[in-house]
Amino acid sequence: MMPSVPQLLIILAIVVLIFGAKRLKNLGSDLGGAVKGFKSAVKEEDETQATLEEAKDTAEDVVMRETDENKV
Repeated sequence: MMPSVPQLLIILAIVVLIFGAKRLKNLGSDLGGAVKGFKSAVKEEDETQATLEEAKDTAEDVVMRETDENKV
């Protein structure tokens, strides 16, 4: 069951009173930076995986060519 709009406003007012607007702004900025860093790390990991897969494919091709050359 979702809280109604008035209930959400009351919760927001209590949170602002407890933490203060400035601290909430800093918390939001920190959270945004963490999400951005996480997305960047995931993207970097995907690129690393792609590079490793390409290197593995290239190494397998080299081994196959060397094996074929040794058979002749």
